[in-house]
Amino acid sequence: MADIRPFRAYRPRPDLAWQIASLPYDVYSREEAYELTRGDEHCFLRIDRPETQFEPGHDMYSDEVYECAKDMLRKQMADGEFVQDNEAYYYIYSQTFKGRTQTGIVAVSSVQDYVDGVIKKHENTRADKEADRIRHVDTCNAQTGPIFLAYRSLDTIEQIISRITQSKPVYDFVKADTRQQVWIVSAIDDVNGIRSSFEKMDSIYIADGHHRCASAVRVALNRRKDPEVPEDTEAEYFLSVLFPDSELMIMDYNRVIKDLNGLSKSEFIDRVGQIYEVSKTDGRFKPGQKGECGMYIDGSWYKLNYDMSKLTGDPVNDLDVAILQQNVLGPILDIKDPKTDKRIDFVGGIRGIEELERRCKEDCVCAFAMYPTDISELFAVADAHLLMPPKSTWFEPKLLSGLFIHDLM
Repeated sequence: MADIRPFRAYRPRPDLAWQIASLPYDVYSREEAYELTRGDEHCFLRIDRPETQFEPGHDMYSDEVYECAKDMLRKQMADGEFVQDNEAYYYIYSQTFKGRTQTGIVAVSSVQDYVDGVIKKHENTRADKEADRIRHVDTCNAQTGPIFLAYRSLDTIEQIISRITQSKPVYDFVKADTRQQVWIVSAIDDVNGIRSSFEKMDSIYIADGHHRCASAVRVALNRRKDPEVPEDTEAEYFLSVLFPDSELMIMDYNRVIKDLNGLSKSEFIDRVGQIYEVSKTDGRFKPGQKGECGMYIDGSWYKLNYDMSKLTGDPVNDLDVAILQQNVLGPILDIKDPKTDKRIDFVGGIRGIEELERRCKEDCVCAFAMYPTDISELFAVADAHLLMPPKSTWFEPKLLSGLFIHDLM
């Protein structure tokens, strides 16, 4: 049973929503974050990346940096730039990007469900990346960036969403090339209907935001150790947007390689040909189905076709990214750990396969265009309590930060 609750969100004043809301903190480098926040008194990236308010080179993990985030957030609340709803509501958040729309429920999800495995992950997290967000949440006493969750589509929720989204949204603006729309679910029957529908689910899945989720959970578990903190505080729930699987699309996550491990081009292609059927193409090749992969090397594209009869039924090993890693990147190129090996880099599908060609002209010698992981494959891995290889999924569009704040005070 999933415990997905309504909550009293702090939200931007409608006339400021488009100025405040920003892409999540982790899509920007430190230099990009500095540039985007210069002279902007509203952009939420200032709060998500508070080191931008100090001189370049300042220790971004110092106490005063996190205190600055808290002060800026609480000042905007005090000045009325953010307003808290009087009652606990669900919210509907719809994003339209390049003609495709995904619509989810904004809510708070149970930390205990994460601990008990009702909310399932498919990636490991790194303690150093968690530490930053733990301190950010703890110091601000608020969760500012939602976790991207997915569930198996349920008609009762979709009917409520369909009906409410016929009305005028409270927010409707374009940001990051995406139309962003928000509605409030305030009718008690709709609130109860959504909550009871989620209670019937035994599995919810983290699609994106594993580090933010793990950090929110860690804050709650740390506070449980304090005997003065009461049970069932707001920290026991984390800010989420939950989307039905029927509306989600995972983009390709491609690989670029710095060297061929001492092999010549012909030697490398011969070795790859022992794993895949290799055929040269007339132009760019973008995989159209599972088992296909594109390879770009020395100005030419090749189609790689894997023998699907070799699939084992293992939800991890049968992933296209795993097939490439286990048969080519590891044994041929000696890239044993793609998380740490500097000879491999990753390119999100949002950049197009043209970016693979550009990288091969700039600092790489070979690129692989992958067929995207399917949402059903993500569910299968999580259900088996297994983990995907690094950089297996790329979700687009990204959820904006600053549209909804879950206050823990």
